[in-house]
This record gives sequence, structure tokens and C-alpha cells, in this order.
Amino acid sequence: MSQKSSLSLSASPWQLHRRHPISLVPDQQLEPCEDGEWLVTGSEAAFVWKGPRPLPGWNMIELAGERSVTGVAASLSFETRHGVTTVEMPLRAGKITKRLVRVPVGTRRITFCPMNARGRIRLTHLRCVWLTPWFARDRLLQRLVTAHQRYRGLSKREARRELAARAREARRGWCAQAMDDYEMTFISLCSKHNYRQWIDQVESGQRREPIVVGEARSRVTLLLPLDAETPEAIADLEARLACLNRQAYDDWETWVLLPTGSGKALREAVTQNVESLSGVRQLEAPEDEGAARLNAALENASGELILLLAPGCRLADDALVDLAEAFEQRPAPWLLYADEDRLDADGQRHAPNFKPGWNPDLLLSQPYLGNMVGFSRHALEAMGGYAAGQGGETWQATLQATALRFLAINAHDAASRVRHLPRVLLHRGDWEGAAPEGAPGEDAGAVALTQHYLDEIARQTVRPGAQAVPGLLPGSVRVRWPIPEPAPLVSLLVPTRDGVAILRPCVDAILERTDYGHFELLILDNGSTCPETLGYMDEVEQRDTRVRVLRWNHPFNYSAINNFGARHARGEIIGLVNNDIEPIDAHWLTEMVAQACRPEIGCVGAKLYYPNDTVQHGGVILGLGSIAGHGHRFFQRDEAGFQGRLKVTQNLSAVTAACLLLRRSVFEEVGGLNESDLAVAYNDVDLCLKVREAGYRNLWTPHAELYHHESVSRGADDTPKKRARWLAECDYMRRTWGPHLDHDPAYNPNLTLVHEDFSLR
Repeated sequence: MSQKSSLSLSASPWQLHRRHPISLVPDQQLEPCEDGEWLVTGSEAAFVWKGPRPLPGWNMIELAGERSVTGVAASLSFETRHGVTTVEMPLRAGKITKRLVRVPVGTRRITFCPMNARGRIRLTHLRCVWLTPWFARDRLLQRLVTAHQRYRGLSKREARRELAARAREARRGWCAQAMDDYEMTFISLCSKHNYRQWIDQVESGQRREPIVVGEARSRVTLLLPLDAETPEAIADLEARLACLNRQAYDDWETWVLLPTGSGKALREAVTQNVESLSGVRQLEAPEDEGAARLNAALENASGELILLLAPGCRLADDALVDLAEAFEQRPAPWLLYADEDRLDADGQRHAPNFKPGWNPDLLLSQPYLGNMVGFSRHALEAMGGYAAGQGGETWQATLQATALRFLAINAHDAASRVRHLPRVLLHRGDWEGAAPEGAPGEDAGAVALTQHYLDEIARQTVRPGAQAVPGLLPGSVRVRWPIPEPAPLVSLLVPTRDGVAILRPCVDAILERTDYGHFELLILDNGSTCPETLGYMDEVEQRDTRVRVLRWNHPFNYSAINNFGARHARGEIIGLVNNDIEPIDAHWLTEMVAQACRPEIGCVGAKLYYPNDTVQHGGVILGLGSIAGHGHRFFQRDEAGFQGRLKVTQNLSAVTAACLLLRRSVFEEVGGLNESDLAVAYNDVDLCLKVREAGYRNLWTPHAELYHHESVSRGADDTPKKRARWLAECDYMRRTWGPHLDHDPAYNPNLTLVHEDFSLR
């Protein structure tokens, strides 16, 4: 294929009732590959659109493609003699993206950028449909009520009135206001490359006037270590002090921590910078180790909230106001953390880190708390001060070590003593001298740090210790938890009806690809009539003593079938397994059993893939799509996901029952699955929430991987009766768990509740 060969897609209606073929000719930063793929070599790659152009006015653009990276956006540019109009469209795996555009009159050239990142892409669908203004407005309103935070939950008529009111208030036209709000629903999806726009258009709306803090104000002590005697280090200190001067909250003190053995020139330079600032003092610690320097300052500090501001970090202007307000809430938190992002060499913000709420197992896997972490003086005194990092003395390692010590000491009630502020309150510079990702020693230091915590927990609980090993990502950790002796019996419950072509691969794969030896597999037959299916059940039950077939001759009710199976199960651990599941490796059940045996853990979920190796289940996010949905769905198998979360063990509010393990005692404690209200949908979410409310932490692990041919046997909710049942189940979930669905602690309120890709709200 030549470099200038064209790309033709299926015929497309450029005009009403007329179809024309689309032809794209590569213009720049594109190289043809095999099987219709294109290699995008730069962020300004472009095709030139040849052939008939769309009619001016409202058009619907439809786009789909397979690409090697996620979180990218395509764009269309319409050139007229007055300038260029560009619209962006997110490329969403496995789905067609549709968006309205207003094609300018006099368009003379159209260029198409397939994605704004380097990688491979194969376009599978691209077309443009001219719309009447009435129909376009209807589609616009539909988009707003389903995807825009301000309009969600409104009817289209109510949204139209809200738009009109906003337009009048802003003294602008209805259409201009509507298009701005419509555009926002796409900016958030393209946020990986449009964070600047998100800051200007979304974050700016979150800002508020400085609060008037109560009379009993909490003083904040800031610790600013200086790590080197260089002009760059002095300049960085000046910048950190400057950000303190911009704070609206004034009840703070600062300690500048000098390196041990600092020379006269350095002390004089620091003195010159701080002498004009009230509340800023300097201290030369007797030891050079990081935690020791912090603790030396802690002995002299007068604040109730202690905050480390490491080299390269800058506070947002309203950071101390927000922190002080949160700290004064009762009960006062012992550990307080907020979201953060990064600053490039030009001072531009990028790479936002929107963190979940308190997540102990994620903390064991990686230092997700980051650099914006404060501790109460009381907590630090109870813990003996800041803890030293093991094998890697960076300031983040010190914060991670201290957070793990906090978790060890407060294992049973840590969640009630932690508060997360979902606002970006710290900006960390790219120029900071931290070790690059995957640097030598980083994995060893992270593993040693986590192992130190695990050893401390083992001493407290007098239980066999767990082992920390390198995780799937640089600097991450995997914890191998011990399985009790003797190993508990696991009862895997597999409901089915006919469909031997689905059931046979599932059962045979579990029997053949499971290294955990102590399990039974209960096939729960829901009225099969197919002779081949019945014959296979008889054959496998006779062939393998681990298999039993139980008959449930009643109308389909997923909850009732599994409760029936649990009553007949012999195991200490119950496993809910769909009949379209296939294990990928032999260790899946060992990993899940080890997690389920931990007394603080409730439901354990696995990482599930579609047969094409894209992610089907990376955990359940509450509120996604109104009730709950699967995070990271359609991501590629080898992708790390948002903040690496597809590659690390973590606590989640819910996991899918397509492959779910929990102790039998926990299952019975919460009354099993809800047979009366949730016969088909959301029964697993309901179960997980009942388990969480009972005081257990639910968990998802990427170290148990299976294929899932999602709901093949049950089918879709595509009849009026099924849809009525589904709506009733949605209504039950909203009535029962409404506040929980709106605030998932394992997620972040700045992230979307419309799409599964962790894009910005």
C-alpha cells in the first residue's frame, strides 16, 4: 500500500436520502500497515477528506475504531475562508461515538485526525448524517440529560427551560449556551489531552470564596525540607514559600528543614528568604535521614495539622482553607489527603491524580495517597512520629511508610479516622529529583516497605505472615496472603439451563485449569431439556467426584438458584460462577481463596476479559449508568488503566457475581442473595453492599484472570416483560441504596458516571 493510498469506508449519507462513499487520503504523520491499520506517528496526524462534503448546518458524526491506546480523541476540522472550526470525539473501545456538529457554510476543506497520540488504529465506522434543526435539538437535549452533570435526571422539557434560563442570565443565545454545555460532555471524555480545558471550564466552577473559619481555628504546621545546597534547591524553596503567601488561610507556621551539616552560605541564603516572612523558621536536624528530620521539627511544631510540602510541590491557593475546614469537622481526622496533579517545565498543569476514598488494599499495592497527605499531631504522636521508608528514602516513601504504620495501628477503625478531599490541592513539578518509574531499587524499596507493614500486622494478630513481592507495575506490590491449613473447601455454584456448548467449556476448564485442589463444583440445573446437555451433566458427574448436579425446576431467578445451591454446598467458601466463565491460568482460585480467607474481607472479585482480550470486569463502580457499571470496560488486556488500577489489588464497593468468592459465614450473615426483589439484575451489587454494611471490605484482584462470555445463556432484556422487571429492579436499588450509589468511596466524584473509562465528569 502506498503512503498516499486512500482509506475508504462504508457508504455514508452526506445528504438526506443520498449516499456517497467516504475517501480519506493521508496527509501527515500516518503510515499504512496491514489489515487496514494505520500507524499514527504524531499528535497532529491527519487525513484529508475527499469527495462530497456534508451539507451546512446540523450533522451527526458517527465514529468507531480499534486502537492500541485508550483515552484518546479524534477530531474533525472544517476550514472556511474565515478560519478553522475543530470538534473532538473520544474513541471509545467497543462502541460507536456519536456527536452533533454544525458544519459551517462555505466549508472548503475537511481534515480528520484519527487520534491525538502515537499508536495504531483501524477505523471501522465513519459517517455523517444531515439532521433537521428540530431533530438535532432533540438529540442535543437527550445528550445533556444523560451525560451532563447539571442536567442529569431532568426531562428534556426541564432541560430546555434550564438552558433558556442560563442563556438569559449569561445574556447569550440559547443555541450558544446549549452547544457549550454539549461540548462539555465531550471535553471530559477527552480529558487526558484536554485537562487545561477541564480546569478552565469545570474546576473553575468548583471554586468558592474563602470560608470564615470558626473561632477555635486549627493551626497548620508545614514542613519544608531542603535537600541540596544548590541554586536550584534555593529557587524551589522560594517557590514553595511563595505559594504559602498566596493562601487565604493565615493560621499556619512553617519549618524549613536544612540538611545536616549545612554550610554558612546555605544558612545565610535561607535566612535571606525567610526573614521577611512571619511564621517561618529554620531548623538543622541532627540526622540526615528523612523521617528523623521531620520528627525533629515535629518536636518544636505548634500546629494541630502537620503537612509535608516536599521539594517540587506547590499548594493550590485555597489548599489550607480546604484542609483547615475539613480538619475542624468532628470527629477530626487523623489522616487527611487530597487530589493532586503535575506541573511541567512551563508551569502548565497536567496528569491529574483523582484518588479514591480510603482504600487499604490499594495502599498496600501502591502509594496512592501521593504527596498531598496531612496527619494530625495526635496521630503522629500516637505512632511515634513519621516512619522511615524501607530501602528507598524519598519523601513519598516516608509518607507511604507513615500511612502504612497508621493502617497497622488503626487496622479496625482506620476508615473512620481518614478524610479524603476530592479537590486538586497540590501541584507536583516534573522537575523534582524523584526516581523515574521503574528505576533500579524502586521495586525493592516498595516491597520492603510493604513487607515491614505485613510483619507488624502478623505480630499483632499472631497469624502467619503474608509475603510482599513485586507487582505488575514498576513500584507496585503484590501481597501473597497465606491460606489456612487445612485448606478450606470451596463450593463453586454454576447455574445453567441447556446450552451445553457454553457449559462444557466452562466446567471442563475449571476442572482442568485449577491448581487449588480442595473444591467442589455444583451444577445448578434450571430445567434443562436438551438431551445433549443432560447427557453431559450425567457424564461429568460420573467422571469427576468433585462435580454434583442439583435440579432447580422453577422459573429463572438467579438469586434463588444460588441461594438453593448455597444451602446444599459443603464448603466453607461459596463461589458464584457464571456458566460462561473460563479460567485463563491455574492460579485463579488460589488467589481468590487467599483473599477470601482474610477475616476483614467480604466479597472477592476477579479480572474478567471478553474473548477478544478486552476487559469485561475491572470492578463495579456505583452510580455508573445510574445504578452501577463496570469500570475500565473494553480496555486492552495489557493496559494499566486509570492510575494503574487495572494492575493492582484494591478495595471496591462491589464486584460482579460472574466470578465472586466469599466465606459461607459472611454469605449467611447478610441473608444471601435477594430473591424477592432482585431475581436477575443487580443482585450481586446488592450482596456486596450488604456485606460492606456488615463491616467487611470487598476486594478486586487482577491476579485471578478469566474469560467471560457475558450473559450468553440468559440473553438480553429485550421484551416488555423483561424490561419491566429490569426497571423494577433499578427502582429497588435506587430506593434501597440511593445515597451509596451517588457516592462510591472507591471512585472519585470528579470522574464520569456516564462512561466506563474513568474520564473526567
